[in-house]
Amino acid sequence: MRDHTTETATTGPAEMGTRRFGRVNWLGLMTLAERENRRFLAVWTQTLLAPLITAGLFMVIFSIAIGPRRGDVMGVDFTTFIAPGILMMTVIQNAFANTSSSIVISKVQGNIVDTLMPPLSGGELVLGYLAGGIGRGVFVAFAISAGLFVVLGIVPAHPVWALIFVLLGATFMSGVGIVAGIFANKFDQMAAITNFVVTPLAFLSGTFYSVEALPAGLYSITHFNPVFYLIDGVRFGVIGVSDSGPMLGLAVGTGSTLAVCLLAWWMLARGYRLKA
Repeated sequence: MRDHTTETATTGPAEMGTRRFGRVNWLGLMTLAERENRRFLAVWTQTLLAPLITAGLFMVIFSIAIGPRRGDVMGVDFTTFIAPGILMMTVIQNAFANTSSSIVISKVQGNIVDTLMPPLSGGELVLGYLAGGIGRGVFVAFAISAGLFVVLGIVPAHPVWALIFVLLGATFMSGVGIVAGIFANKFDQMAAITNFVVTPLAFLSGTFYSVEALPAGLYSITHFNPVFYLIDGVRFGVIGVSDSGPMLGLAVGTGSTLAVCLLAWWMLARGYRLKA
């Protein structure tokens, strides 16, 4: 007669909390990534169309108000010079908004538990959220690039570099959005982070000017801002000119992105400000 007790003890179900699907929960990760992308696609007029209109308004206003009197900047006309900056500014703002809003809305509505309870590790949660932010950023980038080609005839001078920096910028700001979303418990706290941190970083990073024109003090401070290197890298990829070398920008952008994503992983893995 077989010993059922022994069989149960040796081949029975794993203990609670044990992962039963290998080192990576691919199904859970893909489900979270799909959810994050469906979020912004479901309201595309707000998340995709509105940023395109805003970017177009920036181009029109600056071109009319400053363009005719500004002259060339770094060897190109002013309108062409600001186009990559506006593109990247829009990308990073939307990547940040996607991840931060997802977490804050879940916290306010009380359904963040639906994301924390499934068997997803901190790294899988980070990747799932990043997928949504990167997806939204890339959608916006391609749409604006198409508009720049149609209206201004701008064809990327170094398309591979442009794509690398767009992906890097979207990843970096998606990670910042995760960290900000975890810190913020209310919408007004999230608005404060957006208005006093994200917007200044985007506007004061060479979006509308060459940093060579800044006073010495501001010039030095700007070079400690990773967003400057991301915007500058996209400018190099689109029109072939930049304030700093693309390799330096790639190194700074990669290091900053890894640091932010590691912080986001640490916070999610420990349930920082998410669990009682």
